[in-house]
This record gives sequence, structure tokens and C-alpha cells, in this order.
Amino acid sequence: MSVYEDFNLTKDFDKDYCLQVFAPLDVAFIKGKGSYLYDQSGRKYLDMIGGIAVNSLGHNHPALTSALKKQVSELIHCSNYYYIPQRSSLAYKLCRYSFADKCFFSNSGAEANEAAIKLARGYFYYKGEDRYEIITAKMSFHGRTMGTIAATGQEKFRKPFEPNLPGFKYVTYNNFDELEEAVTPNTAAVMLELIQGESGVHPADREYIKNVRKLCNEKGILLIIDEVQTGIGRTGRLFCYENYGITPDIMSLAKGLGGGVPIGATLCTAKVASGFKVGDHGTTFGGNPLACTAGNVVMDQFIDKDLLSTVNKTSSLLFAELQNLKNKYSTIASVRGMGLLIGIEFTPGISASLLRERLLSEGVLVSAIGTSTIRIAPPLNLSDADAKVFIKKLTKILKDQKKRPLSETAAYGSTALEPVKREDHIEKELEE
Repeated sequence: MSVYEDFNLTKDFDKDYCLQVFAPLDVAFIKGKGSYLYDQSGRKYLDMIGGIAVNSLGHNHPALTSALKKQVSELIHCSNYYYIPQRSSLAYKLCRYSFADKCFFSNSGAEANEAAIKLARGYFYYKGEDRYEIITAKMSFHGRTMGTIAATGQEKFRKPFEPNLPGFKYVTYNNFDELEEAVTPNTAAVMLELIQGESGVHPADREYIKNVRKLCNEKGILLIIDEVQTGIGRTGRLFCYENYGITPDIMSLAKGLGGGVPIGATLCTAKVASGFKVGDHGTTFGGNPLACTAGNVVMDQFIDKDLLSTVNKTSSLLFAELQNLKNKYSTIASVRGMGLLIGIEFTPGISASLLRERLLSEGVLVSAIGTSTIRIAPPLNLSDADAKVFIKKLTKILKDQKKRPLSETAAYGSTALEPVKREDHIEKELEE
């Protein structure tokens, strides 16, 4: 038997031959269809996390699958020494439907943010100005490379890998006064997520973002908006910045742009594009025909198929149903987010990791953030019927709390709770 057929062999090989930087749940998936994944035994699971906001069109989407099959049969990769039609087409679409004039393609969100950081510093270098500092928010998450962990406003990601790249400052999210005080003559950029996803799905205040944009205009500072998780329709608009009535100078994208195929993109205005000269930045795989074919299909679903209407309709249903559950069950502390990026925070003592595992046992996939918040970021074409399946399963678990408590104490000591099968216990899932 092979690892594709034998779950125990899959786990053994992973433990023996893969760097143990993940703590996977006790399941392996081998195929998907729509909003569902299927494990090695054939059991299906409703995918309410979508590969952490990656599978924007769900699994095995006919248009995406067909286009990729065709492209694989013709050309997977060629170097950036040459023009690539698929790349040119995707760059046009992204710029045509955003604030941007120029686009650079890479392979991931971290790489897209690396390019954004370099571009901001390069912009001032070529202007002859000594401006290199970048202000980011506490509890932010911008990636796992040496540059992007330095940008990330969480010490737990930076500490093991010190000394970190210098030049970053961290201020309290949604606190404009603190951000304004952090500005110096050396400030090059402010880099923000409009919704902090990794820290528990916390949206920025609209007035805060407007004030940040105004400050950047007044001080000649670049505004970098990290839309790795919120971009490409996730929040009900094609780009989240549209919800805030502002435009950035630089924007990073990834995750949902390729519908599951790795791709990152850094967009900017024509003025800021002067921060890169020929040879200043590059990539081997970024912008290749296969990845850009995927990006073109995803964009076409929004341009030609009005996928945003589905996002907003399903989002309204989920928020209404979750609010009803909050009104009914005091263990739900808050429901927050935008579009189909939603955080459900529970009262202290409720374990998000345990709730995630209960949902897994019910055939539903979510992620756990921190100690008491679960996050959902399902396919953007999630049907109302499947959204209601999620609500039904969550309701069942909440209704059953008296018999099967959702606290960690109960999980490890109470006879009222059935044993939870796990090899390792963590309080968060790793981001890209």
C-alpha cells in the first residue's frame, strides 16, 4: 500500500521525513469537490476554512480545472527572460480593477510583502531620501520570511530568529494617536492589514484608516495595505480597501488569487514603481504560465460571473445565523469580520482548539485562533445550503455543551466528555 491509501503510513512518513513545523489534525485529504473535501476513507468534510482563504472557487471548480489541464498540456513554466502572455493578461486585470498601475508576481503572500517592503525603501532611495522605517501594527501578521517576521507585530514570531531586520516599529492597532507619534523623518511607510486575521479576525476602524491615509498624504509616507488574506473578493468587494473609501500606494495579494495554485502579487502606483529598477528584484517561478492561468480564471469569475453577489448574499446569511446563535448561547462572546472572513470568539474557558476538533468529528473544517476564537474563510462560492450545514453542526455542538463541555479542563479531566483523539495540542494554526 502507498501513502495515498494507508493513513498510518502517511503519518509515519510525515513524522520521519518532514520537518515538524506543523501539528496536523488526524486526517488526510485526497480529493475535493465544491465546498467539500474527502479523506482517505472516503468521508466528506465541509471545508469552512478553504485552505486558509486560498480555495476561493472551492475544490475541483470546472473552469479552473479545465484551464489548468489545458495549460499543463501546453506549457507549465518558462523564465522571466521572455514575455509571458498569461502574466500580462493577469497584470492588466488586476490593475484595471484596482487603484494600481503596475504589478509584480511572486509565489506567496510572504514574498508579496517582501517585495512591498523593498519597493517602499527603494522608492525613497532613488529619491535620495534617507527614509527606511516602516510602521506596522501590534498583533499583525505579514509572513514567515526574515523580512516579514520583522514586519510582523508579534514577538513570538520574531524572538527565535533574532537579530531581526532593523527599521520596523510596532503600534497599537486602531490607535491613530500612537501611530502618529511613531512617525519620524525616516518613516518610509505604514504597513497595515485592514482585517487582522491571525490574531482573531479584527477589522480596522473606518475612521482610523481614513486618518492613516490622510497622515501618509501629509507626510509623504507610503501606505502599504496587506490584502494577502482579504483580497480577491474575500470581504464582499474585490479588494478590502474599497470598503474603507481609501486607496493604498502598495498592496500585496496572494491566497485566493490562484484558487489553490501558489501565487503572490505586489501592486503599486506608477509613481511608487520607480522604487524598482531593472535587476533590483526578481523571481524564478513567479508569474509563470500555470500560476497566472489560475489567477486569470479566478479574476474572470468576479469580472464575468458576478461572484461578489454570492459572497455578499452568503455572508449576510452567516452573520444573521451566527448572531442568532450568539443571542441564544452565552458562550459566544462576539461575531466579527467582513464578507466570508469571520471570527467567532467564545467566552474565556471555551477552547477553540477543542471546538475545532468537535467540528472535525462532525465533518466540518475550521481553524482555531488563539485560545477562544474560531475562524472561517470558506470558498467564495459557498452555497446557502452548505452555510446552513455549518450553522446546524455548530448549533449541535453548542447545544450539547452540558454533556460534552468545551473547556480544556473538561477535555482532559472530566468523565462527562468523550476522549478526544489527538497526537498534539496547539492553540493556533500556522499561517502561510
